Amino acid sequence: MKYSSQMVAKPYFIFALILLAGEILFGLTMSIQYIYGDFLFPLIPFNVLRMVHINLLIVLLLFGFMGATYYLIPEEAERELWSPLLAKITFWVFLVAGVATILGYLLVPYAELAELTMNELWPTMGREFLEQPTITKIGIVFVVLSYILNVTMTVIKGRRTTISIILLTGLFGLAFFFLFAFYVPDNLIMDKFFWWFVVHLWVEATWELILGALLAFVLVKLTGVDREHIDKWLYLIIAMTFIAGLAGTGHHFFFMGAPGYWLWIGSIASAAEPIPFFLMILFAYNMVKNRRIQDDNKMALTWAKGTAVVGFLGAGVWGFMHTLAPINYYTHGTQLTAAHGHLSFFGAYVMIVFTMVSYAMPILRGRPHGNSPRAQKVELTSFWFMVIGMIGLTLALTVAGILQIEAQRIPDSANAMSFMNVQDMLTPVYFVRSFFGVMVFLGLLIYFYSFFVKEDKRVVA
Repeated sequence: MKYSSQMVAKPYFIFALILLAGEILFGLTMSIQYIYGDFLFPLIPFNVLRMVHINLLIVLLLFGFMGATYYLIPEEAERELWSPLLAKITFWVFLVAGVATILGYLLVPYAELAELTMNELWPTMGREFLEQPTITKIGIVFVVLSYILNVTMTVIKGRRTTISIILLTGLFGLAFFFLFAFYVPDNLIMDKFFWWFVVHLWVEATWELILGALLAFVLVKLTGVDREHIDKWLYLIIAMTFIAGLAGTGHHFFFMGAPGYWLWIGSIASAAEPIPFFLMILFAYNMVKNRRIQDDNKMALTWAKGTAVVGFLGAGVWGFMHTLAPINYYTHGTQLTAAHGHLSFFGAYVMIVFTMVSYAMPILRGRPHGNSPRAQKVELTSFWFMVIGMIGLTLALTVAGILQIEAQRIPDSANAMSFMNVQDMLTPVYFVRSFFGVMVFLGLLIYFYSFFVKEDKRVVA
């Protein structure tokens, strides 16, 4: 560790992993409710489980990004973090606000939560993925602004690199597009139109910039490749992300009442969205091929390569499966959507957090050359458990989505099965999905265990 202020990243990483465990547990509980509808009802209804499951994902990724940034920026800027104290305060404020909001979802009926948080003063609640009370949204704004201030001041006062500038661009975009969470038009079509400015332009535009910067940072450290070489790749990837990601918002406007030209804009632009993820694969493997050093932290490099490959599969391949309007007409809202969502979020964003944690945490714990070979062997087991589990889960959801379309959406109304009858038919597939979900959770537990594997006993001659 070069700079003492990098230690502020440690609690962010730890809490992100704790939230990930909670997120998976809530997802597993939902998968059981797909099979046994009364499971834990009315203690925790499905709609509450889903809300907590998705909100935990968003919060854990923000914690992961913040920890990664606080570790990365001092090294890129070649100076201490502008205000380590502000970073610590931000952590505790975000933790308390996040935990309080999740407990509110679980313990208070949503309508009562809206009354308790005085949502009527500035109504923003009740929108999918943006269910947070208005007061929580305001808190998120202050947390993100203090985070961006800290990072920006560090960069301004230190060295500026392509990695730090792209990361900052992504962070400013994240903050700007979240402001649309406060704008709730009375017209439902306009509401959904601007709602996607947050949901899509976070995960398919600004977050991709953050992903690219974090991936580049780790590859610089682990391969020793010249920055000029990495910068060229980054510029190409980011350019494609902006072109495809911004216009690709149109694939969400297909069937909500927006003008018909979005069928063309959304289809064409979205067809190009897999390109930046494919470039990330070429980028990662090209860096490894041209490496100048052999770093002992092999697992961090494994996570980095895995991020590129699984991110491309989830966001690229599974996204392209149903991104064209004539296909999306049948697939929209089926389990194919869930398949794409699970693999893309895991591959692109959860795995980049694992990449940063596996690179930075050993250093923060006084192990500059990475964890011991024994610990890395355990971590490799966790890697394959989680990756195979998530791919298996995705394939199960894909099969469920295809069966859903064949039985429910393609036949004429006289022969089409009802929604609930189709769900009963899919029960065996949902068992398979739950099995692979358990595998993912076991992989995370093995990952936790890898932190406690003792160092190898070395014989000194």
